[in-house]
Amino acid sequence: TLRMLVPALLVLLFCFRGRADRSPHFLQQPEDLVVLLGEEARLPCVLGAYRGLVQWTKDGLALGGERDLPGWSRYWISGNAASGQHDLHIRPVELEDEALYECQATQAGLRSRPAQLHILVPPEAPQVLGGPSVSLVVGVPANLTCQSRGDARPVPELLWFRDGVRLDGTTFHQNLLKEGTTGSVESTLFFTPSSHDDGATLVCRARSQALPTGRDTAITLSLQYPPVVTLSAEPQTVPEGEKVTFLCQATAQPPVTGYRWAKGGSAVLGARGPRLEVVADASFLTEPVSCEVSNAVGSANRSTALDVLFGPILLAKPEPMSVDVGEDASFNCAWRGNPLPRVTWTRHGGAQVLSSGPTLRLQSVGPEDAGNYVCRAEPGLLGLGGGTAEARLTVNAPPVVTALHSAPAFLRGPARLQCLVFSSPAPEAVVWSWAEGFLEAGSRGRFLVETFPAPEGQGGQGPGLISVLHISGTQESDFSSGFNCSARNRLGEGGTQIHLDRRDLLPTVPMVAGVAAAATTILMAITVVALCCWHHSKAAASFSKQKNLVRIPGSSDGSSSRGPEEEETGSGEERGPIVHTDHSDLVLDEEGALETKDPTNGYYKVRGVSPPTSPDSCVTQLKSPGIFNLP
Repeated sequence: TLRMLVPALLVLLFCFRGRADRSPHFLQQPEDLVVLLGEEARLPCVLGAYRGLVQWTKDGLALGGERDLPGWSRYWISGNAASGQHDLHIRPVELEDEALYECQATQAGLRSRPAQLHILVPPEAPQVLGGPSVSLVVGVPANLTCQSRGDARPVPELLWFRDGVRLDGTTFHQNLLKEGTTGSVESTLFFTPSSHDDGATLVCRARSQALPTGRDTAITLSLQYPPVVTLSAEPQTVPEGEKVTFLCQATAQPPVTGYRWAKGGSAVLGARGPRLEVVADASFLTEPVSCEVSNAVGSANRSTALDVLFGPILLAKPEPMSVDVGEDASFNCAWRGNPLPRVTWTRHGGAQVLSSGPTLRLQSVGPEDAGNYVCRAEPGLLGLGGGTAEARLTVNAPPVVTALHSAPAFLRGPARLQCLVFSSPAPEAVVWSWAEGFLEAGSRGRFLVETFPAPEGQGGQGPGLISVLHISGTQESDFSSGFNCSARNRLGEGGTQIHLDRRDLLPTVPMVAGVAAAATTILMAITVVALCCWHHSKAAASFSKQKNLVRIPGSSDGSSSRGPEEEETGSGEERGPIVHTDHSDLVLDEEGALETKDPTNGYYKVRGVSPPTSPDSCVTQLKSPGIFNLP
């Protein structure tokens, strides 16, 4: 049965198809079309199995059934009606032609699908505000605005180009009319011009589907910029005292209106033009010369410093230092020069270089490091400048006590012992001690202590003191035991021991005999001379009085040979003969003690302290010159 059913179905299908081919239908229907304004639009419509009336509608409005479409001068229908072709033509296309179009077979009741006709309107050439020459200022951010007006369809795209290269940094803005249609569009280019942009050409292009190649509008940039300054000095390297010429050159738009010169920030009075002449000195090394150039847009300046050659100049002297023994010490001195001076450190009076550079460091100093240190700068290339600066290093240490020479003393006579103390810091006390006790200052029994300033110590030992121990009426124990002179400060104590030497009286018997013999000889000589010269001069008597006289022991006429200024050497002793001698270097003090003349010419006589007695003296000088009193 299935085999019989299939042929029957095929026959029915063939019959139905043949009937369908004979009913009206669309062989080709219109489609959406895009046409440029002013061009021709063609909407196709082809019907099959239809011989009746065909018409077109525009937005539902019938255009008519005639082929030339009366009333629509730019519209017509073309094609072979017998073959069913009814194409709609519009030329030239205008904006009002944009609508929905349908092809209708009215007698068959057929309608084609609607076809939208789109009209494209090419954009007009854009406009750049401020063009065709736009004036800008270099370095100042600027906005360039390009506008496109009119009924361009679709809305055009605005692009910026320079030398054929598209520029970034733009924004796009669209203005709409009240009816919702496009009014205008604009594009803004944001950029900061530089001096290289002067005279450059920028292009704004309006481009759309209606005009893919676009329409261009070009502008030229005219840039104003503040002066671009170059400053030079001739010569750039110059010895101090030589002449230098500065030249200030500038390019500017608009032109330069003025120059201003300054040195180290202070205006150079009287300098107005592009040239400045000066005499170089050391200040130009640290105080640059600047040139400021101005125009209507702004100003710019440049500066340059000269390479001035000059010898070393002392800026900061080293400061004296006082440190404790074992500590570190350092000195600093600053020299200025160009080129940079070579600085060395030496000890005063020495040639050994201890350090190079502005700083001298001494580690763990000792007393031997005390003294003066010299900071020396060598002269510059031109042989100018240079010199030395000196500072003292004081090393604080325990006192150094030294015994000074003390003259021998007679038993029961006065004596004086001296010690020299150097100490930094100053001693807190200087103490004399002996077997019987000690004394720091003032008096105690037979002893008296006085302290005086001394000449400054060598090598930075610090201030010195001389301490004197006076003894009135020496005793045997003073010669047998020693005396200690000690001093102390916060760092320790130092001291020394001093022994008092004894001086004995001269032997009496041999001296008396010798003096008597000498006196006798002198008297005989005087007598002979006096007798010989008596008749020739009255001055013989005067001459005899000036000669030395000798008192012979046992002489009864003592009063005739004693002077009014004669003093005794002791009490309770028999007066011996008096001999006038020529020992003018012997002096007797107020207490009757015998002392020798100071061989140092008073070097140690400080504030009334008597000079030390020479240990080599073997005789004693009396207050009345030339008189020696024998016991």
